[in-house]
Amino acid sequence: MSRSYVGRALREQVASEARHRCGYCLTSARIIGTPMEIDHIVPESLGGPTTRENLWLACSMCNDHKGNRIAAPDPHTGEVVRLFNPRQQVWPDHFCWSTEGSLIIGKTPTGRATIAAVRLNRVELVEARRGWVIAGWHPPED
Repeated sequence: MSRSYVGRALREQVASEARHRCGYCLTSARIIGTPMEIDHIVPESLGGPTTRENLWLACSMCNDHKGNRIAAPDPHTGEVVRLFNPRQQVWPDHFCWSTEGSLIIGKTPTGRATIAAVRLNRVELVEARRGWVIAGWHPPED
């Protein structure tokens, strides 16, 4: 699959708007020490443009698990709903952190479907979050 080139200025603008963290799991590039990827919210393979309005940051694992999907079933109802759009939707409207801060909990069908499809509570990430909580780096306060 060919991907459109995203120029440096646009990458920097998107990274700044995303506060240098994944739009899905909220992992900060500072914590993981690797660059975030540019995610096409509506994938190019589905006709999504390479424009600021369709781009956001994602960690490589979230981006890989999202793939070319824009919708997935809500595990509670089975209804197929749109995945979370980090550019247009507000994270706390759809998700919250568990009491200990290591799990993401879906508050809406969109939140639950996104957690399942993008695997936001994958074992390795939950384990890492536990350490980040102890270090005082997680969860994000905003």
